[in-house]
Amino acid sequence: MKTISMIETAEQACQAVMSTYTPEELPPAGIWHYHQGVFLEGMLRVYEQTGKEEYFQYVKSYVDLLVDEEGNFLFAREELDAIQVGILLFPLYRKTGDERYMIAAKKLRSLYRSFNKTTEGGFWHKDKYPYQMWLDGLYMAGPFALMYNDHFHEPELIEQVMYQEKLMRMHTKDEETGLFYHAWDEKKQQPWANPETGCSPEFWSRSIGWYGTALIDILDMLPDYHPSRAELIEEIEALIPSLLHFQDEKTGLWHQVTHKGEAEDNWLESSGTSLFIYIISKAVQNGYADASYLVQAEKAFDGLVEHMVETENGQWKLNGICVGTSAGVYDYYVSRPASANDLHGVGAFILAAMALEQAKK
Repeated sequence: MKTISMIETAEQACQAVMSTYTPEELPPAGIWHYHQGVFLEGMLRVYEQTGKEEYFQYVKSYVDLLVDEEGNFLFAREELDAIQVGILLFPLYRKTGDERYMIAAKKLRSLYRSFNKTTEGGFWHKDKYPYQMWLDGLYMAGPFALMYNDHFHEPELIEQVMYQEKLMRMHTKDEETGLFYHAWDEKKQQPWANPETGCSPEFWSRSIGWYGTALIDILDMLPDYHPSRAELIEEIEALIPSLLHFQDEKTGLWHQVTHKGEAEDNWLESSGTSLFIYIISKAVQNGYADASYLVQAEKAFDGLVEHMVETENGQWKLNGICVGTSAGVYDYYVSRPASANDLHGVGAFILAAMALEQAKK
């Protein structure tokens, strides 16, 4: 029986979504949204490795549906999430030379000037979440800023990202576990906010995954001479053993609420697990972490394939993906629905497969 490579598995994931949705239908349909951005970023990684044009054209078709011939498009101007999809614009421009992609990028870049901020200058995650910083936000707005600097040479964007990361780490890191709380409310007014620290009370796996993924992707673009490189690498080095401490011994997966695997109502979750695989694999590949950690990353990936992936009537499906989730208390996280082939999870799974494949070479 032929062993399927991780690249082939990633292609199965791409094909499963492509056979279900045209670019026009990719959910949420017709909206510039990070759900699509995460999945399509993974698809671009597959394109880069395989050279199969259908993947590039699928990504391009999605963007072209939303960005018109003048570079105009509709996007949510009051949230960090809107920026994430912008990471697709740069590879599209590099291949096509179409200037409208850079016009669109400039529109997204302008958001950094208008976001509401905490008293220390930290970006609110969304206007409807006043004075709140969420781990998700570093992934949503950080890598795009570094890409923009690479193209347009605005080094102040690097310092902006470094400052946002520093604030996020200062306010959300738990020194005892080495993990990060999902959100922080400066005003300490949210029902979930700790009255002393302002932090949300739980460690949510996908949010920690977003944060770690952002660190890895930022380091890929941070100049070698930048003084923050060593500090970010130290954070990655510290995060990985903290994550592995809570890895489920039987399946290799991680739970929805990272540190409470013993709770009966907690459940194993695919997207957070996938992002942790990505973080570990890229850290090993880039020399930030010891190669021995790949054993746990492979165990986690095998666990996803064994426990979460189904192939029914030739159709690939990833189960156990938490739907879109805000900050909250324990009962909120464990009561969130688990879905199949949600783009959060499929995109993260593809990123994990491609990173693990590269790390093992």
